[in-house]
Amino acid sequence: MSKKLQWSGILTSAALLMAGCGDPQPTAQQEEIHPDALAAIQAVNMDSTLQPGDDFFRYANGGWMNSHPIPADKSSFGAFNELDEMNKEKLQSLILEISKMDAADGSNEQKIRDFYNSGMDSLKIEQDGLTQLKPFFDEIEAISDKASLVKAIGKLQSYAIMPLFYFSSGQDKQNSQDVTGMVWQGGLGLPGRDYYTEQGEPFEGFRTAYKQHIQNMFELLGDDEATAAKNAKVVWEMELQLAMASNTNLENRDEHATYNRMTQEELQALMPDFDWKLFYEQVQAPVSDVDVSQPKFAQEVSKMVAQRGLPEWKAFLRWKLISDLADYLPHAFVQESFSFYSTTLSGVEQMQDRWKRVLGATSGALGEAIGEAYVHKYFPPEAKERMLELVGNLRVTLEERIKALEWMGQETKTRALEKLATMNTKVGYPDKWRDYSGLSITPDSYVLNVLNSSKFTMAFRLDKIGKPVDKDEWGMTPQTVNAYYSPSKNEIVFPAAILQPPFFYINGDDAVNYGAIGVVIGHEMTHGFDDQGRLYDHEGNLKDWWTPSDSAAFAQRAQLIIDQYSTFEALEGQFVDGALTQGENIADIGGLIVAYAAYQRASQGKTQPSIAGFSPEQRFFLSYAQVWRQNMREEELLNRLKNDVHSPGEFRVNGALFHIPQFYTAFGIPETAALFLKEGERANIW
Repeated sequence: MSKKLQWSGILTSAALLMAGCGDPQPTAQQEEIHPDALAAIQAVNMDSTLQPGDDFFRYANGGWMNSHPIPADKSSFGAFNELDEMNKEKLQSLILEISKMDAADGSNEQKIRDFYNSGMDSLKIEQDGLTQLKPFFDEIEAISDKASLVKAIGKLQSYAIMPLFYFSSGQDKQNSQDVTGMVWQGGLGLPGRDYYTEQGEPFEGFRTAYKQHIQNMFELLGDDEATAAKNAKVVWEMELQLAMASNTNLENRDEHATYNRMTQEELQALMPDFDWKLFYEQVQAPVSDVDVSQPKFAQEVSKMVAQRGLPEWKAFLRWKLISDLADYLPHAFVQESFSFYSTTLSGVEQMQDRWKRVLGATSGALGEAIGEAYVHKYFPPEAKERMLELVGNLRVTLEERIKALEWMGQETKTRALEKLATMNTKVGYPDKWRDYSGLSITPDSYVLNVLNSSKFTMAFRLDKIGKPVDKDEWGMTPQTVNAYYSPSKNEIVFPAAILQPPFFYINGDDAVNYGAIGVVIGHEMTHGFDDQGRLYDHEGNLKDWWTPSDSAAFAQRAQLIIDQYSTFEALEGQFVDGALTQGENIADIGGLIVAYAAYQRASQGKTQPSIAGFSPEQRFFLSYAQVWRQNMREEELLNRLKNDVHSPGEFRVNGALFHIPQFYTAFGIPETAALFLKEGERANIW
């Protein structure tokens, strides 16, 4: 776990699938179909022994799930992981090419080469031990009063080691043109608040193992067993205090409650025992107003500074330093961190190959430098062109659907259409690349390269405070297999790496592309109108632009989704949190509805033949289901249920599809099917 997603031949097709798991033989017509389309939907990846209406997730993916067990070095394996693994191979090839270049000092190529090579030099890492961290440990040991404590905390924070809270910059929620400082709760070594508070197993077992892990790390630092046990007890008690003061994940979904802009004077009054002036000097941030997302938590931090003894703080900060940097240190630290965070918490059996771990760190440190080279080599211009065409079609379709909504009044519709019209789209890569000239990377020390890049990135973020928002900036690198919607920028973003199979087939049929990447597009668009996104106006400001009656109508429809998803049992006694995941569930259902309507628009006047025995309508829904195919270890699934705002893949399929009327028609789903929903039980938002 790291600390730092109309058919009329039903009987004929069913008989064909029941005949065996092999691919149907192509007809003469199908021989002319592009291989991308034939590869996109394959019967071998399905489980034809199941009925589509009883478990469509496994009907569509059962064969793939059986033939793709979770690798020993992973907590889960699915379509995202599959693409990510292929992407890693591309990135490694790219970095190895760069490493052979005669790169000029200070160039991006030199920095990529030296960062990667320093991480691969395991012999030197072992020889160096902890020598590179001595100045940090010395400063912690020298803490003599509250002032030097705050300075030490600020020093760590300047390297993005955040022992108590996350401090960064962000757009002001009520004035999206402003960049302010932001404080968010933190300081926990376990995955989330629930891991400190839930009673019974497996949580009590996790807590016991965590305490032992902390002690083991202190012993690796050189503490004797008794001292290490004493320090581990202190760390646990301090983290428990932070956890009890933390908001729940559901509380953090309240956009209004987590917006608390304060002047420096108000912040200091809230936290009287934490000297913010000293902190700002250490992190070298411009002094400005700060959005304190969880004031109760901030007050608790101030109390801890006043009440906890300096020896306790020294133990706590030593722990935070070594825990954050363990992956970049000698093998004993790497192994101990892996044993707890990956094996105990996520069930992972073995570490990833070293090159994959170092590749991830390099890409994290020099993201856009690598991204620029990645796009140049791997991202064809025609992929961006087709993607923009898809986005345009979905935008028009969503516009039509908003205009036709029966439950939304004209005043809210007008503003919703304004928001949609001004929603920006970014595809592939940024128009301007980040400047890394101020970052020093050498071949001498892996952990120092990590620290230097973290400090460089932290300074980059904090330097934005008080300046106009850079609307050209991306929140993900081009090589990231993901996509996002930003409510404060009102933009949808699709990095280059996700525009590959199974999400996007550049020569695939429309049904497959609209069912996969089309739904992803629709998903991100409708995030602008989910339970959180709808609270922001077209300029990205947290502002109430809905009429009360329309807000009530939306909430009523959203509650239907919350109630339904809350009945999904993912593990024995552990259910999907329908309230926590409602935004993603709304976006899944909305994305399907909009993408299917957009597909119908795109296919007007075109011949849409069946391919490999499946009608275009079936291929649309099968393509969607394939995107969420995955196997997951129980430990990781439990973590996702407690902390992830996304439902597990099984329920993103079996939950969302049964709200779509056209899905029932495409597969002839009878009312007796296990997952059948009556019309009054189906969500009707977009």
